[in-house]
Formats: sequence, C-alpha cells, structure tokens
Amino acid sequence: MLTTLKTAYTDTRASDLSWCLGKEPLPALAVQDVRLGSAEVQLRLLGASHQVIIEEDRESCSETVACMPGSSNPLPLGVSERIGNWEYEFAARVETLSKGSFAGRAQELLALVSDHPHGLAGTFPGSPHAFTALLVQRQDGQVSWRTWHSYPQESCLVATRTRVGVRAPAPL
Repeated sequence: MLTTLKTAYTDTRASDLSWCLGKEPLPALAVQDVRLGSAEVQLRLLGASHQVIIEEDRESCSETVACMPGSSNPLPLGVSERIGNWEYEFAARVETLSKGSFAGRAQELLALVSDHPHGLAGTFPGSPHAFTALLVQRQDGQVSWRTWHSYPQESCLVATRTRVGVRAPAPL
C-alpha cells in the first residue's frame, strides 16, 4: 500500500535516527495490519520513520526506528536480544548514493513495497523521493521485516532488517 503522508517533510538526517524496543504505540500517520499465520503485525508510519508491533502466542514486541529528540539509543549496526521466548535480531546500514542512483533506487523500492500485499510505504509532500517503506513476511516460522528510510537531501537510504522468532530448543 502506498500513501501520501499528511505532514511536512522536515529536513532530518540519517544520523538522527535512533532505535528502541518496547515503546508503546506512537501516533501514526498510516497503519497497516497484517496477519501472517498466527502472528498479528502492525506496520506504522510515524512522522519521523517507523514502528512495528508484533503479537503471537501471548508474546509481543515493538520496534521503533525514528528521529526521537532526546533519545540516547542511536541507530545500531546490529542487535540480538531475547524477548520472552523469542530471539530478536536487528541490522541497519546506511547507503550514500549519487543523485541519479538515489532517484532510481527510491523508485524501485517504492514500486516493490507499494505493490506488495504486506507492504506499507508513505511519501512525504515536497520531495518525490522522501519516503519511509516497510515490508513484512513470514518464513520458516519466523516473522521478518525490512524498512527503508530515504533522505533525498543527503542522497542517503537507511535500510533495516529485523527477524523475530521462537528460540530453537537446546539440544539434549
């Protein structure tokens, strides 16, 4: 699903993004609920990025990647955590592209996510390549999602990849 977000695009930077687990739902500009087997996933576009909330088998998790003033949790390159019976893995990378490459990559990502039944993308007014996009799927008993946050003024894309699933039992 593709939507135009009804908010002004503010001139933020990729380096302003922070990461947080366990935050309560924040005010969202667009929401998409996705059911993947027994998992209920809510994709949320915020004014400054994304939040994903997942619930399955009485376990829940929320991930927030956003420009949050006063946050002391900068965007990490990688995280691995235990959340109840789940293993949570997060990775992020920042891509700086040429202006032409950035525009082409932005169009590719928006087309990929907007046509996907488990995708949500929001574009910001004022810049055709300013967007946040999320795509969720279930594979091998785990739920995973990818996100992209664009910063046209820097020709920069921030891509994240997250996987949540039940821990494998310890061998006997």
